[in-house]
Amino acid sequence: MFRFILRALFRPSYRHRTGPYKKPVRKTLAYKAGHVIAAPSARTRKPKSGTATRAEAFDAATAHAVKLPRVLEGPAYVTDGDTITVQKTQVRLFGIDAPELNHPYGKKAKWAMVHLCKGHRIRVEITDEDEYGRTVGKCFLPDGRDLSAELVKQGLAIDWPRFSGGKYSHLEVAGIRKKLWLADARQKGRMHVWEMFDARRKSKGRNN
Repeated sequence: MFRFILRALFRPSYRHRTGPYKKPVRKTLAYKAGHVIAAPSARTRKPKSGTATRAEAFDAATAHAVKLPRVLEGPAYVTDGDTITVQKTQVRLFGIDAPELNHPYGKKAKWAMVHLCKGHRIRVEITDEDEYGRTVGKCFLPDGRDLSAELVKQGLAIDWPRFSGGKYSHLEVAGIRKKLWLADARQKGRMHVWEMFDARRKSKGRNN
C-alpha cells in the first residue's frame, strides 16, 4: 500500500500527442508559368504610401526619352546678320536668310543686328542644327521681340519658308527679294549665281 501511494505521488506527467509530430513548413510563393500563386493563409501586405512595388519598377522596354528644351541667355556677339554667339555657342537665327558679309548689304545687316543686341541679354531657344552643324535657335530680346522678325522688318533679311514654314513672309518689305537677290538665289538652289558673283568680285579685285 505504501509503495502504491509513493508511485502515485511521483509519477511523471506526459502530454498525449494527437498525431505524429510534423516540422513547421514556411509559407512560400510558388512561381509557375510566370504567375504568382500565393499560399492561402499568406497575409498580403499593402505597400507604404510613396513607395513603389515590384510591378511598378522601371520598364526599359516602354520607356521613352524626355526631351527638355535647351535655353541660352546672355550677351550676344554678332558674327553677321543672321548669326550670333551666346554663351560660347554659335547660333543661326531661326527661319530667315540675311546676306553674307561679302555680299551687298551684308555689313549693313550685321550692324543692324549689333544695334538690336547691344546692351541686352538675348534669350535663345535651341530648335535644331542646320546642315552645316551650326545650332539654330529662336532668339528674343528682353521685351519679347523676335530678332528674326526684327531684321526682316528692317529689310535686311528675307523669310526662309523651307525652315520657317513661311512664318516671316508677311513681314518682308516690298521688293526685298530683288534687293537681296543673292539670298533669294540661294533659297532657290541657284548657286551658280553666287559663283558668277564671286568670279566678278575676284576679277574686279585683281584689276584694281
